[in-house]
Amino acid sequence: MDPFKRKTPEEILNSIHKLQQGRLKIYIGAVSGSGKTYHMLREGQALQEQGIDVVICAVSTKQRPETMEQLAGLERVPSLHWHRHGVEQKDLNLEALLLRNPEVVLVDGLAHRNRPRAEHKTRLEDIKLLLARGISVITTVNVYELEGVTEAAKKLAGISVKETVPDDTLALADEVQLVDVTPETLLQRLSDGHLRNHTELHHFKHGNLSILRELALRLVAEGVNESLEKHREELGLIGPSGAAERILVSTQYHWNGSIYVRRGQQVARRLNGDLMVVVFTKAHKKLTKEQQVFKQSMKKLVSKVGGTLEELSIVSRRELSWRLVHYALSHNVTRIVLGHSKQTRWQELWQGSLVYEILRKMKNIDVFIMADRAAQEGERILPARVAGKEKPLQEAKGVAYHRLSSHEVDEKIGRIKRGTFKVYIGAAPGVGKTYTMLREGNMLLKKGVRVEIGLLETHGRKETANQVGNLPIIPKQQIRYQARVLEEMDTEAIIASNPDVVLVDELAHTNMPGSKHKKRYEDVIELLDAGISVIATVNVQHLESLNDAVEQMTGVRVRETIPDFILRLADEVELIDVTPEALRQRMREGQIYAMEKVDQALNHFFTSGNLIALRELALRELADDVDERLEAWERRSSLRGPWRRKEVIFVCVDTSEQAERLIRRGFRIAHRLKAEWIVLHVLDSSLRHAAMDSEYRKKLEALESLTIRLGGRFEQVSLEPSRHVAAKLILMAKEAEATQLVIGQSKCSVWERLRRGSIMKTILREARHMDVLVVSRYDPHVKLEPSS
Repeated sequence: MDPFKRKTPEEILNSIHKLQQGRLKIYIGAVSGSGKTYHMLREGQALQEQGIDVVICAVSTKQRPETMEQLAGLERVPSLHWHRHGVEQKDLNLEALLLRNPEVVLVDGLAHRNRPRAEHKTRLEDIKLLLARGISVITTVNVYELEGVTEAAKKLAGISVKETVPDDTLALADEVQLVDVTPETLLQRLSDGHLRNHTELHHFKHGNLSILRELALRLVAEGVNESLEKHREELGLIGPSGAAERILVSTQYHWNGSIYVRRGQQVARRLNGDLMVVVFTKAHKKLTKEQQVFKQSMKKLVSKVGGTLEELSIVSRRELSWRLVHYALSHNVTRIVLGHSKQTRWQELWQGSLVYEILRKMKNIDVFIMADRAAQEGERILPARVAGKEKPLQEAKGVAYHRLSSHEVDEKIGRIKRGTFKVYIGAAPGVGKTYTMLREGNMLLKKGVRVEIGLLETHGRKETANQVGNLPIIPKQQIRYQARVLEEMDTEAIIASNPDVVLVDELAHTNMPGSKHKKRYEDVIELLDAGISVIATVNVQHLESLNDAVEQMTGVRVRETIPDFILRLADEVELIDVTPEALRQRMREGQIYAMEKVDQALNHFFTSGNLIALRELALRELADDVDERLEAWERRSSLRGPWRRKEVIFVCVDTSEQAERLIRRGFRIAHRLKAEWIVLHVLDSSLRHAAMDSEYRKKLEALESLTIRLGGRFEQVSLEPSRHVAAKLILMAKEAEATQLVIGQSKCSVWERLRRGSIMKTILREARHMDVLVVSRYDPHVKLEPSS
């Protein structure tokens, strides 16, 4: 909105109304027992310390010791007690609350239904009344209590509920905060007897808890995405944010239209993105009867797979590429799915190529060109199952009687001896990862577990430092470097002390020169191999494969990273979620950095847009991690469904600045598809002299190191003459049985294309039997261009 534009009377009245309204904050969790009430009461305590008038009403601690501790000092307004089927219920005492008129009310169970003949039927209506009277409310809800989720929760996890709230309830809230807990932690709480009053204990199975957890993560991520898109729209930003995937299929009302839609749906499902389908038709030209039949069929298919279909009219074919690019940018699309061109080389020269036109105009959006594998019209091109992959039941049962080799025995013994690894992950510094890690350490200490602090970074935060409690701290190692004495975690001292559990902050930290290991995560691996369990912290922006997405969102290139396999190595990964508003408020109060650094941080990394985008990225990344674990744990329960097709990803790189981006993209695709992946660099004759150059060799070594770190295979071949580079790439891809080629968007000049030919064009022409992903170059200043 233009800040200089005069507000309308309606806008002024709306602003005044909002000033008089109370604020609504909702804590959402996967299931009862996840800690929503604990976090709500803890926030109430923090608000009271700041001088805010806080009361509680209809709060149920379920006699959980840790939750009951948070009641101390909070004023209770008595609730109205009644019984339903012999079970005590608590209704809000609206009359008493309005008479008391506090600033904030803490109340449990947003989905609660009131007693018969109550003024309002539901607690949500009670809360709306309090908000209208200027009283703020903080409350709790389980994900399966939202009407849009109840059906999925019943189908996937067997949970059936009668008390629900409408789908738009979260949209009413000023803040929605997720309380994330791993299934392992919930099952441990159950084992410890802290969930003995739980009414749904029969649903406490690992698979069910994982499903509900993923539903919660994805639901909150969708809400965050809406606020991110609104924020970007206000700033005039267009195109993908980098946090979420949105797949656009461009097709026609034709027999193969359904093939394109299904392929797009498979891509969207594995990337956990939204699916959009667009069909261009000629203006002033009626559809044929055959096209109308295909249109109805496609509408049904798109609806069935959860996508959206839009029909757009164009005057001429020349308009098509511009309209498609414009549509993709304006709808924040991350990837366009097209079919390979069926034109000959001469037809491309004479008529022009739609694919080439789109690739030339595309900015910040990848183009996925789908393989033409159909030998005849209507042939299924994507097999439902891979032959020979599924073993018969009898053979699978026989595995239990298989005699282990010495290597398999050593491997299994190593896993048994290995310590347990838990990681707390957050969207940004200051969300409370270290605080939560220390709190868990103290809880374990009370149970008689030997817990020690291996490395702690409080950054001067008093609230965090106060959580150290009785936890012993292992002194740091002193390292002399360039006439200075520096300190690092003393891995050998930790192993000598041999605690049950060690707490390690900042997993992505790079150690000082002279340390045993280059990175802290390598120290952690050594501790785990020594049988010591580790609880650690990391921020989502430090994941290697997200490096490009983070730079796209924030403009900051993160230098300290950890390979993605570290998260997969962890037995548990738990998200510490905080809303951007709350995080910026902590920053203003000096709870994250020293006061002299606050303004700089708020105006750079800690802007609202950055924090919203990073939060969505963290939610989606952890949801993907949960789904990967669920698929490994209970294959049929994965929300995305199993990926049955055998894939081999082949990434082609040079030594340009885009090469690392291509490798990271190749890894993320391969990881989602459970695929083998190979990175190939071709040294052509024109660059032979560069092979002796030390800078060139360093670039090549860096690319190989990145590939290996992410779990891929790096290959290099020399070739002469240079015009045959594309042919060599295709030949090697065929030998590797590659199903998908990943290449970068060309930046060659017209003169270079005439002199050496276009590698990209040759690949697209000669590799029509493969899927080809063209990764676009990132341009932070992309704009929607008017039609020519």
